[in-house]
Amino acid sequence: MKKVGLYFGTFNPIHIGHLVIANYMVEFSDLDEVWFVVTPKSPFKTKKTLLDNNHRYQMVYEAVKHYPKLKPSKIEFNLTQPNYTINTLVHLEEKYPGEYLFSLIMGEDNLKSFNKWKNYKLILENHDLYVYPRVSDGKHIEEFSGHPRIHKVAAPIMEISSTFIRKNHKEGKNIRAMLPEGVWQYMDEMNFYR
Repeated sequence: MKKVGLYFGTFNPIHIGHLVIANYMVEFSDLDEVWFVVTPKSPFKTKKTLLDNNHRYQMVYEAVKHYPKLKPSKIEFNLTQPNYTINTLVHLEEKYPGEYLFSLIMGEDNLKSFNKWKNYKLILENHDLYVYPRVSDGKHIEEFSGHPRIHKVAAPIMEISSTFIRKNHKEGKNIRAMLPEGVWQYMDEMNFYR
């Protein structure tokens, strides 16, 4: 069975930080593939800066098309909103029975609030977590210390954010180096975040 790491995000836009982490996971852990799960725009949140689902999916596609082990995924687009990770995992297992072993990829900062996730104990019973470092206060939840399903991966610390990219692009700064080339071209052509 192929081991797939699910990397969830709005990817608004996807940038080289996301790519470096995903590629590191697939090359330096036992994961065979990483799927970028594009989180749909919530009908309950009207965030003006959040691009349409298909545009964000297209940018992820552009970012990963030359990386055979990285895949874009729109699996959550058709799930009922608001959606929870546990529902996505159940949905994926029903869709691909016995084909893949799904794990979650998350930053250290998300691990700190993981005990607040819906059915987090059930997720941990059935899925591994691959955690990459973030600049943080170093505190962690005792319950997750040394947990057999939680794997800390020493990926490079990436301090680029989509917010930073959007803000500075709008202000006319050149942020092209922070984006995969295909993403930059698509974003520029569509005149996003101006």
